[in-house]
Amino acid sequence: MIAILLALPAASGNKSNSIVPMIAVYGVLFAGMYFVIIRPRSRRAKEAAALAASIAVGDEVLLTSGIYGFVSAIEDDVLWIDIADGHGSERIEVRAIRSSVSRKIVQPGEADGTAKK
Repeated sequence: MIAILLALPAASGNKSNSIVPMIAVYGVLFAGMYFVIIRPRSRRAKEAAALAASIAVGDEVLLTSGIYGFVSAIEDDVLWIDIADGHGSERIEVRAIRSSVSRKIVQPGEADGTAKK
């Protein structure tokens, strides 16, 4: 499409006729870039911010490193993630930043409130 617009002969002596198609081409390219790159990136950023804000103590989460665990405490942007049983009565916990949570793990039935207790 761009090659066709560029190949159009310019009007005799009038340069404004060749500028208008160029402006249209750049406008179409910018609109395409917006819908392909910018809009999905901002949508993913909003989803990640909503996920980070919704994390609460007791949630099972998956970190971006692939570690599953339960949130045992929250201090500002730092989460304490309980990842395993230790020796005896000890628990193994790691510190992680809130943005390192990839997703919350929802057990079947929790979403609609029908989980077995």
